[in-house]
Amino acid sequence: MITYRQVGPVAYAMLDRPDKLNAMTRGFWGELVALLARLEADPEVRVLIVHGAGRCFSVGGDIEGFSELTHAGDRRGYLKEAIGALELFDRFPKPTIAAVHGHALGGGCELTIVSDIVVADTTARFGTPEAMVGLVPGPGVARGLSHVNLHWMKYMIFTGESLDAEQAQLAGLVNLVTPEGEHVSTAEGLATRIAARAPLALEVGKELLGAQAPAAWSHAIDGVGFLQGTDDFREGIAAFQARRAPQFEGR
Repeated sequence: MITYRQVGPVAYAMLDRPDKLNAMTRGFWGELVALLARLEADPEVRVLIVHGAGRCFSVGGDIEGFSELTHAGDRRGYLKEAIGALELFDRFPKPTIAAVHGHALGGGCELTIVSDIVVADTTARFGTPEAMVGLVPGPGVARGLSHVNLHWMKYMIFTGESLDAEQAQLAGLVNLVTPEGEHVSTAEGLATRIAARAPLALEVGKELLGAQAPAAWSHAIDGVGFLQGTDDFREGIAAFQARRAPQFEGR
């Protein structure tokens, strides 16, 4: 699902499943982990840009595949793979830039949250609609407050509504807003400037800034793992597949 290329010191990871709006399959997380290991070991790579093919960045996890996770062990395994990959992305020692257009929802939005810098064009929409299927955005809860103020984070989680690019910038989720279609080129300009800085200084600075994160990640796994075993989660998935409004009962 990831198409990779490198231009000088800048690596590009493109989410490349445009026919499904770059919905993240279970296999995506393993691909992401493998790519991060490759890039960390490559001294020529100084900066990573992640962006989406087609009409958007990513609509998040492939909900159609959630129904296949019928056992608690399967659900827990998937959860550890997904959150573990996002944690590794968060702790990746080299600077990362998310270049966003169109929807960045659920896991897509969370991938931007764990990116170091976010560039969005005017078509971008950011949302954490997990409560619509009985869940919360684990990485959003774990790392969202590092970027987004508390009221905006609660608004996104409680309502499931999306923020446009300017609202996301106001909330602290986006650094720069560009005209439509200029998100990747703007990210490239930033990456070129960052690549000229001392790499060890950037790595140490990033590590210090993220020093408070580890405890929050374990809480995210526990919290989402609990919700995956609830009737509300099962109802949310069933309602999504049937294209009807869910009827949640709080159990």
